[in-house]
Amino acid sequence: MVRFLVVPQWQGSPAARAMLLVDGASAIAGDLPRSATTVLDVPVEAGESLGTGVRRLSALLRTRELVEASMTADTVVVGGDCSVTVAALAALPGGTDDLAVVWCDAHGDMHVPDTSPSGAFSGMALRAVLGDGEPQLALAPGIARDRVVTVGMRTLEDEEISALDGLTALSVADLDDADALADAVERTGASRVWVHVDVDVLDPAEITGVSSPSPFGLSPATLSAALRALRTRVPLAGATIAGFAPRSPADAVDDLGALLRLVGAVA
Repeated sequence: MVRFLVVPQWQGSPAARAMLLVDGASAIAGDLPRSATTVLDVPVEAGESLGTGVRRLSALLRTRELVEASMTADTVVVGGDCSVTVAALAALPGGTDDLAVVWCDAHGDMHVPDTSPSGAFSGMALRAVLGDGEPQLALAPGIARDRVVTVGMRTLEDEEISALDGLTALSVADLDDADALADAVERTGASRVWVHVDVDVLDPAEITGVSSPSPFGLSPATLSAALRALRTRVPLAGATIAGFAPRSPADAVDDLGALLRLVGAVA
């Protein structure tokens, strides 16, 4: 049975209105089956960097402890910012030795503290999945580069480009073939897959509740079809839906149809 773990963490985000992520997580949680949903009581305070290059590190570490205590098999994590995926993978039942990771995101998330312009951990999240960056947060061991598939990246900073070497990259156009994602994951040889979806991978015409919209993204129908095809061929270890930051309750209602379509595709 799929369970939902709602992690309304905002401290990993670089956005000026990062706390809107709390509202977004709550909006999605309201449409999930109550008996199968756990909402974590994450810290509300900003936290301290603790002498590292990661802003709000102390709050991130506390949330990581809460995720570790609540993770089960077949969990769909609802964020919050993108870095909740790193915490989920660190606590994944069965470990990550046989795991591929699909990272659906308009942005690279490939910084380390020394290159990050903001110090926000969500911009370092995929790099941490690979085992790089702040040791208190990075996976150990990290996921091998040949088992990571990115989807829909189209807004990269200069420092991130070379760091993407060795990852399989699928463009927005590549997903016109609904089997392209499943094909790419099968080629990794992994026996399970974790799917991470930052909702800014979608086109801004399809969803308004994101902090950093990027044009020419995916439609919910296209992404959902690719995810459903993937699930028929590679067992899903779990998934994340993150990055929903509606500016008002009315905006949240307008976007929920697209979001619940993605939730259905992974759950």
